[in-house]
Amino acid sequence: MKDLLFLAHRAPFPPDRGDKIRSFHILSHLAARARVHLCAFADDPADRVVPPALAARLASCRIVPRTKSSPRAGLEALVSGRPLSLTAFADRRMTAAVADVVRAHPIAATYVFSGQMAPYAPADVPMTMDMVDVDSAKFAQLAEGARGPMAWIYAREARLLAAHERSVSARAAATLFVSEAEAALFRAGGGRGRIVAVENGIDAATYDPATCHPVAAGAETILLTGQMDYRPNIEAVTWFADHVLPIVRQSRPAAVFVIVGRAPVAAVTRLGARDGVVVTGTVPDVRGWLAAARVCVAPLRLARGIQNKVLEAMAMARPVVATQAAAEGIDHGGTIAVADSPEAFAAAVIAALDGPADRPDARAQVLSRYDWGARLAPLDALMGLEA
Repeated sequence: MKDLLFLAHRAPFPPDRGDKIRSFHILSHLAARARVHLCAFADDPADRVVPPALAARLASCRIVPRTKSSPRAGLEALVSGRPLSLTAFADRRMTAAVADVVRAHPIAATYVFSGQMAPYAPADVPMTMDMVDVDSAKFAQLAEGARGPMAWIYAREARLLAAHERSVSARAAATLFVSEAEAALFRAGGGRGRIVAVENGIDAATYDPATCHPVAAGAETILLTGQMDYRPNIEAVTWFADHVLPIVRQSRPAAVFVIVGRAPVAAVTRLGARDGVVVTGTVPDVRGWLAAARVCVAPLRLARGIQNKVLEAMAMARPVVATQAAAEGIDHGGTIAVADSPEAFAAAVIAALDGPADRPDARAQVLSRYDWGARLAPLDALMGLEA
Protein backbone atom coordinates (compact mmCIF):
# COMPACT_ATOMS: atom_id res chain seq x y z
CA MET A 1 0.00 0.00 0.00
CA LYS A 2 1.14 3.53 -0.74
CA ASP A 3 1.75 6.19 1.89
CA LEU A 4 -0.43 9.27 1.44
CA LEU A 5 -0.31 12.60 3.25
CA PHE A 6 -3.74 14.13 3.99
CA LEU A 7 -3.77 17.83 4.92
CA ALA A 8 -6.95 19.45 6.27
CA HIS A 9 -7.60 22.97 7.53
CA ARG A 10 -10.07 21.54 10.03
CA ALA A 11 -9.98 18.06 11.59
CA PRO A 12 -12.45 15.87 9.68
CA PHE A 13 -14.15 14.77 12.89
CA PRO A 14 -16.71 14.84 14.22
CA PRO A 15 -18.38 15.11 10.79
CA ASP A 16 -20.97 17.63 11.95
CA ARG A 17 -20.67 20.44 9.40
CA GLY A 18 -20.42 20.66 5.63
CA ASP A 19 -16.66 20.78 5.09
CA LYS A 20 -15.96 18.19 7.79
CA ILE A 21 -18.55 15.80 6.34
CA ARG A 22 -16.80 15.90 2.97
CA SER A 23 -13.28 15.59 4.38
CA PHE A 24 -14.33 12.78 6.74
CA HIS A 25 -15.73 10.64 3.95
CA ILE A 26 -12.80 11.32 1.63
CA LEU A 27 -10.32 10.51 4.40
CA SER A 28 -12.17 7.29 5.21
CA HIS A 29 -12.25 6.34 1.52
CA LEU A 30 -8.50 6.87 1.10
CA ALA A 31 -7.63 5.17 4.40
CA ALA A 32 -9.25 1.98 3.13
CA ARG A 33 -6.89 1.99 0.16
CA ALA A 34 -3.60 3.40 1.41
CA ARG A 35 -1.53 4.16 4.50
CA VAL A 36 -2.82 7.66 5.24
CA HIS A 37 -0.99 10.15 7.44
CA LEU A 38 -3.31 12.93 8.63
CA CYS A 39 -2.13 16.44 9.55
CA ALA A 40 -4.98 18.79 10.46
CA PHE A 41 -5.87 21.80 12.56
CA ALA A 42 -8.37 21.66 15.43
CA ASP A 43 -10.72 24.53 16.29
CA ASP A 44 -11.90 23.08 19.61
CA PRO A 45 -11.14 20.11 21.89
CA ALA A 46 -13.79 17.91 20.26
CA ASP A 47 -11.85 18.11 17.00
CA ARG A 48 -8.87 16.41 18.63
CA VAL A 49 -10.76 13.20 19.42
CA VAL A 50 -10.26 10.74 16.57
CA PRO A 51 -13.13 8.24 16.22
CA PRO A 52 -11.71 4.81 17.19
CA ALA A 53 -12.74 3.13 13.94
CA LEU A 54 -10.98 5.80 11.90
CA ALA A 55 -7.94 5.91 14.20
CA ALA A 56 -7.42 2.20 13.62
CA ARG A 57 -7.23 2.81 9.87
CA LEU A 58 -4.87 5.81 9.91
CA ALA A 59 -1.15 5.20 9.65
CA SER A 60 -0.50 8.33 11.74
CA CYS A 61 -2.37 11.39 12.95
CA ARG A 62 -1.14 14.82 14.01
CA ILE A 63 -3.68 17.41 15.15
CA VAL A 64 -2.52 20.99 15.74
CA PRO A 65 -4.77 23.28 17.84
CA ARG A 66 -5.44 26.52 15.98
CA THR A 67 -4.75 29.33 18.42
CA LYS A 68 -3.93 32.37 16.28
CA SER A 69 -6.28 35.27 16.94
CA SER A 70 -8.16 37.02 14.13
CA PRO A 71 -6.49 40.41 14.81
CA ARG A 72 -3.04 38.85 14.59
CA ALA A 73 -3.93 37.04 11.37
CA GLY A 74 -5.31 40.28 9.94
CA LEU A 75 -2.15 42.21 10.81
CA GLU A 76 0.02 39.49 9.25
CA ALA A 77 -2.08 39.64 6.09
CA LEU A 78 -1.66 43.41 5.77
CA VAL A 79 2.08 43.31 6.44
CA SER A 80 2.81 40.36 4.17
CA GLY A 81 0.41 41.21 1.34
CA ARG A 82 -1.07 37.72 1.59
CA PRO A 83 -4.74 36.70 1.87
CA LEU A 84 -6.16 36.57 5.39
CA SER A 85 -7.39 33.07 4.52
CA LEU A 86 -3.74 31.96 4.43
CA THR A 87 -2.25 33.91 7.32
CA ALA A 88 -5.02 32.64 9.61
CA PHE A 89 -3.67 29.12 9.05
CA ALA A 90 0.06 29.87 8.94
CA ASP A 91 1.58 27.96 11.87
CA ARG A 92 5.11 26.68 12.48
CA ARG A 93 3.75 23.71 14.40
CA MET A 94 1.95 22.47 11.30
CA THR A 95 5.07 23.00 9.21
CA ALA A 96 7.01 20.87 11.71
CA ALA A 97 4.31 18.17 11.82
CA VAL A 98 4.29 17.80 8.04
CA ALA A 99 8.09 17.73 7.92
CA ASP A 100 8.15 14.94 10.52
CA VAL A 101 5.76 12.83 8.44
CA VAL A 102 7.68 13.37 5.21
CA ARG A 103 10.99 12.46 6.87
CA ALA A 104 9.61 9.30 8.46
CA HIS A 105 7.53 7.89 5.59
CA PRO A 106 7.83 7.45 1.80
CA ILE A 107 4.95 9.76 0.90
CA ALA A 108 3.79 8.96 -2.64
CA ALA A 109 1.06 11.62 -2.94
CA THR A 110 -0.59 14.41 -0.99
CA TYR A 111 -4.31 15.14 -0.71
CA VAL A 112 -4.83 18.78 0.27
CA PHE A 113 -8.26 19.65 1.61
CA SER A 114 -8.96 23.40 1.27
CA GLY A 115 -6.69 26.00 -0.27
CA GLN A 116 -5.44 27.21 3.11
CA MET A 117 -3.38 24.03 3.43
CA ALA A 118 -1.64 24.20 0.04
CA PRO A 119 1.45 25.99 1.47
CA TYR A 120 2.16 22.90 3.59
CA ALA A 121 2.19 20.44 0.68
CA PRO A 122 5.69 19.01 -0.02
CA ALA A 123 6.96 20.55 -3.26
CA ASP A 124 8.41 17.30 -4.64
CA VAL A 125 5.33 15.10 -4.04
CA PRO A 126 2.35 14.88 -6.46
CA MET A 127 -0.56 16.89 -5.04
CA THR A 128 -4.31 16.57 -5.45
CA MET A 129 -5.88 19.88 -4.42
CA ASP A 130 -9.47 19.80 -3.15
CA MET A 131 -10.63 23.42 -3.22
CA VAL A 132 -14.20 22.31 -2.45
CA ASP A 133 -15.60 25.70 -3.55
CA VAL A 134 -14.16 28.73 -5.30
CA ASP A 135 -13.53 30.67 -2.09
CA SER A 136 -12.37 33.79 -3.92
CA ALA A 137 -15.78 34.02 -5.61
CA LYS A 138 -17.46 33.95 -2.20
CA PHE A 139 -15.42 36.96 -1.07
CA ALA A 140 -16.18 38.74 -4.34
CA GLN A 141 -19.89 38.29 -3.65
CA LEU A 142 -19.42 39.59 -0.12
CA ALA A 143 -17.60 42.64 -1.47
CA GLU A 144 -20.52 43.43 -3.78
CA GLY A 145 -22.91 43.55 -0.85
CA ALA A 146 -20.63 45.37 1.61
CA ARG A 147 -19.91 49.05 2.23
CA GLY A 148 -17.00 51.09 3.53
CA PRO A 149 -13.90 49.34 4.85
CA MET A 150 -15.48 45.87 4.68
CA ALA A 151 -16.03 46.25 0.95
CA TRP A 152 -12.29 46.95 0.54
CA ILE A 153 -11.33 44.04 2.81
CA TYR A 154 -13.53 41.56 0.96
CA ALA A 155 -12.38 42.80 -2.46
CA ARG A 156 -8.74 42.51 -1.40
CA GLU A 157 -9.30 38.98 -0.14
CA ALA A 158 -11.07 37.98 -3.35
CA ARG A 159 -8.26 39.32 -5.52
CA LEU A 160 -5.38 37.82 -3.54
CA LEU A 161 -7.13 34.51 -2.94
CA ALA A 162 -7.98 34.14 -6.63
CA ALA A 163 -4.30 34.55 -7.49
CA HIS A 164 -3.41 31.93 -4.87
CA GLU A 165 -6.01 29.49 -6.22
CA ARG A 166 -4.71 29.85 -9.77
CA SER A 167 -1.12 29.35 -8.63
CA VAL A 168 -2.00 26.21 -6.68
CA SER A 169 -3.99 24.70 -9.53
CA ALA A 170 -1.04 25.20 -11.87
CA ARG A 171 1.20 22.98 -9.71
CA ALA A 172 -1.43 20.39 -8.72
CA ALA A 173 -1.82 17.08 -10.50
CA ALA A 174 -5.57 17.72 -10.24
CA THR A 175 -7.76 20.40 -8.67
CA LEU A 176 -11.11 19.24 -7.34
CA PHE A 177 -14.39 21.07 -6.78
CA VAL A 178 -17.62 19.95 -5.21
CA SER A 179 -19.71 20.52 -8.32
CA GLU A 180 -19.32 21.01 -12.05
CA ALA A 181 -20.72 24.54 -11.62
CA GLU A 182 -17.84 25.43 -9.27
CA ALA A 183 -15.33 23.76 -11.59
CA ALA A 184 -16.67 25.73 -14.57
CA LEU A 185 -16.53 28.96 -12.58
CA PHE A 186 -12.89 28.30 -11.72
CA ARG A 187 -12.00 27.53 -15.33
CA ALA A 188 -13.67 30.74 -16.46
CA GLY A 189 -11.67 32.66 -13.85
CA GLY A 190 -8.33 31.47 -15.20
CA GLY A 191 -7.88 28.22 -13.31
CA ARG A 192 -5.22 26.05 -14.90
CA GLY A 193 -4.32 22.38 -15.03
CA ARG A 194 -6.63 19.41 -14.62
CA ILE A 195 -9.88 20.63 -13.02
CA VAL A 196 -12.34 17.94 -11.89
CA ALA A 197 -15.71 17.89 -10.14
CA VAL A 198 -15.95 15.32 -7.33
CA GLU A 199 -19.37 15.82 -5.81
CA ASN A 200 -20.47 15.42 -2.22
CA GLY A 201 -22.50 12.39 -1.30
CA ILE A 202 -24.81 11.29 1.48
CA ASP A 203 -24.75 8.37 3.86
CA ALA A 204 -28.25 7.23 3.00
CA ALA A 205 -28.15 4.39 5.55
CA THR A 206 -27.53 6.91 8.34
CA TYR A 207 -30.07 9.41 7.04
CA ASP A 208 -32.88 6.91 6.72
CA PRO A 209 -36.36 8.00 7.89
CA ALA A 210 -37.24 4.37 8.60
CA THR A 211 -34.63 4.17 11.36
CA CYS A 212 -34.79 7.70 12.82
CA HIS A 213 -37.15 8.67 15.62
CA PRO A 214 -38.58 12.20 15.45
CA VAL A 215 -38.19 14.57 18.39
CA ALA A 216 -41.31 16.03 19.94
CA ALA A 217 -42.09 19.04 17.77
CA GLY A 218 -45.05 20.91 16.37
CA ALA A 219 -47.03 19.48 13.50
CA GLU A 220 -46.01 22.40 11.27
CA THR A 221 -42.29 22.59 11.98
CA ILE A 222 -40.22 24.44 9.37
CA LEU A 223 -36.60 23.41 9.85
CA LEU A 224 -33.22 24.82 8.94
CA THR A 225 -30.00 23.07 9.97
CA GLY A 226 -26.45 24.37 9.85
CA GLN A 227 -23.46 25.89 11.57
CA MET A 228 -24.95 29.01 13.09
CA ASP A 229 -21.84 31.15 13.34
CA TYR A 230 -21.40 30.92 9.55
CA ARG A 231 -22.37 34.17 7.87
CA PRO A 232 -24.42 32.73 4.96
CA ASN A 233 -26.49 30.69 7.47
CA ILE A 234 -26.92 33.72 9.75
CA GLU A 235 -28.15 35.82 6.85
CA ALA A 236 -30.41 32.99 5.67
CA VAL A 237 -32.27 32.51 8.95
CA THR A 238 -32.56 36.28 9.45
CA TRP A 239 -34.00 36.76 5.97
CA PHE A 240 -36.46 33.90 6.47
CA ALA A 241 -37.58 35.13 9.91
CA ASP A 242 -37.92 38.74 8.75
CA HIS A 243 -39.46 38.33 5.32
CA VAL A 244 -40.85 34.82 4.78
CA LEU A 245 -42.17 33.51 8.10
CA PRO A 246 -44.62 36.41 8.64
CA ILE A 247 -46.23 35.63 5.27
CA VAL A 248 -46.41 31.91 6.08
CA ARG A 249 -47.97 32.52 9.49
CA GLN A 250 -50.69 34.69 8.04
CA SER A 251 -52.28 31.52 6.65
CA ARG A 252 -50.58 28.95 8.88
CA PRO A 253 -50.43 30.54 12.38
CA ALA A 254 -49.28 27.27 13.96
CA ALA A 255 -46.14 27.15 11.81
CA VAL A 256 -42.88 27.28 13.80
CA PHE A 257 -39.46 28.01 12.34
CA VAL A 258 -36.85 25.85 14.12
CA ILE A 259 -33.16 26.71 13.71
CA VAL A 260 -30.95 23.75 14.59
CA GLY A 261 -27.18 24.10 14.68
CA ARG A 262 -24.24 24.67 16.93
CA ALA A 263 -22.60 27.96 17.92
CA PRO A 264 -25.52 30.34 17.24
CA VAL A 265 -24.31 33.94 17.35
CA ALA A 266 -26.23 36.63 19.20
CA ALA A 267 -28.11 37.70 16.07
CA VAL A 268 -29.46 34.14 15.72
CA THR A 269 -30.16 33.65 19.42
CA ARG A 270 -32.25 36.85 19.43
CA LEU A 271 -34.52 35.38 16.76
CA GLY A 272 -35.57 32.76 19.31
CA ALA A 273 -37.35 35.46 21.32
CA ARG A 274 -39.83 35.95 18.49
CA ASP A 275 -43.19 34.23 18.39
CA GLY A 276 -42.95 31.23 16.09
CA VAL A 277 -39.15 30.89 16.14
CA VAL A 278 -37.11 28.32 18.10
CA VAL A 279 -33.30 28.28 18.29
CA THR A 280 -31.98 24.97 19.67
CA GLY A 281 -28.22 25.41 19.51
CA THR A 282 -26.23 22.17 19.45
CA VAL A 283 -28.31 18.98 19.42
CA PRO A 284 -27.09 15.40 19.98
CA ASP A 285 -28.46 14.17 16.66
CA VAL A 286 -29.92 16.35 13.94
CA ARG A 287 -31.74 13.39 12.40
CA GLY A 288 -34.47 13.49 15.04
CA TRP A 289 -35.28 17.07 14.04
CA LEU A 290 -35.19 16.19 10.36
CA ALA A 291 -37.62 13.34 11.00
CA ALA A 292 -39.94 15.75 12.84
CA ALA A 293 -39.82 18.50 10.22
CA ARG A 294 -42.88 19.12 8.09
CA VAL A 295 -40.71 21.02 5.61
CA CYS A 296 -36.99 21.81 5.47
CA VAL A 297 -35.75 25.13 4.11
CA ALA A 298 -32.44 26.36 2.72
CA PRO A 299 -33.01 30.10 2.16
CA LEU A 300 -29.35 30.95 1.56
CA ARG A 301 -28.62 34.06 -0.46
CA LEU A 302 -24.89 33.31 -0.62
CA ALA A 303 -24.03 29.66 -1.24
CA ARG A 304 -21.25 27.79 -2.96
CA GLY A 305 -21.03 24.18 -4.06
CA ILE A 306 -23.43 21.53 -2.80
CA GLN A 307 -25.42 22.15 0.37
CA ASN A 308 -25.28 19.12 2.65
CA LYS A 309 -28.36 20.36 4.49
CA VAL A 310 -30.36 19.86 1.29
CA LEU A 311 -28.97 16.38 0.61
CA GLU A 312 -29.68 15.32 4.21
CA ALA A 313 -33.26 16.56 4.05
CA MET A 314 -33.79 14.79 0.74
CA ALA A 315 -32.36 11.57 2.16
CA MET A 316 -34.82 11.86 5.05
CA ALA A 317 -37.66 12.18 2.50
CA ARG A 318 -38.57 15.66 3.68
CA PRO A 319 -40.22 18.30 1.51
CA VAL A 320 -37.54 20.92 0.77
CA VAL A 321 -37.73 24.56 -0.30
CA ALA A 322 -34.46 26.22 -1.32
CA THR A 323 -33.22 29.34 -3.02
CA GLN A 324 -31.62 29.01 -6.43
CA ALA A 325 -28.21 29.58 -4.82
CA ALA A 326 -28.73 26.74 -2.32
CA ALA A 327 -30.07 24.36 -4.96
CA GLU A 328 -27.36 25.07 -7.53
CA GLY A 329 -25.15 22.09 -8.23
CA ILE A 330 -27.63 19.57 -6.83
CA ASP A 331 -29.24 17.18 -9.28
CA HIS A 332 -32.53 17.06 -7.41
CA GLY A 333 -34.62 15.98 -10.37
CA GLY A 334 -37.40 18.42 -9.52
CA THR A 335 -37.98 16.82 -6.12
CA ILE A 336 -37.42 20.10 -4.25
CA ALA A 337 -39.07 23.51 -4.68
CA VAL A 338 -36.88 26.45 -5.69
CA ALA A 339 -37.83 30.06 -5.02
CA ASP A 340 -36.02 33.34 -4.36
CA SER A 341 -38.41 36.18 -3.50
CA PRO A 342 -40.04 36.25 -0.03
CA GLU A 343 -43.48 35.85 -1.58
CA ALA A 344 -42.49 32.93 -3.81
CA PHE A 345 -40.55 31.24 -1.03
CA ALA A 346 -43.47 31.59 1.40
CA ALA A 347 -45.88 30.21 -1.21
CA ALA A 348 -43.61 27.20 -1.74
CA VAL A 349 -43.41 26.58 2.02
CA ILE A 350 -47.20 26.78 2.37
CA ALA A 351 -47.63 24.41 -0.57
CA ALA A 352 -45.23 21.97 1.10
CA LEU A 353 -47.19 22.22 4.37
CA ASP A 354 -50.37 21.48 2.44
CA GLY A 355 -48.79 18.67 0.42
CA PRO A 356 -47.62 15.14 1.25
CA ALA A 357 -45.77 14.77 4.54
CA ASP A 358 -43.13 12.54 2.94
CA ARG A 359 -41.18 12.81 -0.31
CA PRO A 360 -39.94 9.29 -1.12
CA ASP A 361 -39.03 10.55 -4.58
CA ALA A 362 -36.44 12.89 -3.03
CA ARG A 363 -34.89 10.00 -1.10
CA ALA A 364 -34.90 7.85 -4.24
CA GLN A 365 -33.03 10.60 -6.07
CA VAL A 366 -30.37 10.68 -3.35
CA LEU A 367 -30.00 6.90 -3.37
CA SER A 368 -29.53 6.82 -7.14
CA ARG A 369 -27.36 9.91 -7.50
CA TYR A 370 -25.44 10.71 -4.30
CA ASP A 371 -24.07 7.54 -2.75
CA TRP A 372 -20.64 8.36 -1.26
CA GLY A 373 -19.01 5.28 -2.76
CA ALA A 374 -20.01 6.26 -6.27
CA ARG A 375 -19.16 9.94 -5.78
CA LEU A 376 -15.63 9.19 -4.51
CA ALA A 377 -14.73 6.39 -6.92
CA PRO A 378 -12.82 8.82 -9.23
CA LEU A 379 -10.33 9.47 -6.40
CA ASP A 380 -8.77 6.03 -6.87
CA ALA A 381 -7.47 6.94 -10.33
CA LEU A 382 -6.61 10.52 -9.37
CA MET A 383 -4.50 9.34 -6.42
CA GLY A 384 -2.98 6.36 -8.21
CA LEU A 385 -4.77 3.84 -6.00
CA GLU A 386 -6.32 1.64 -8.67
CA ALA A 387 -5.87 -2.10 -8.13
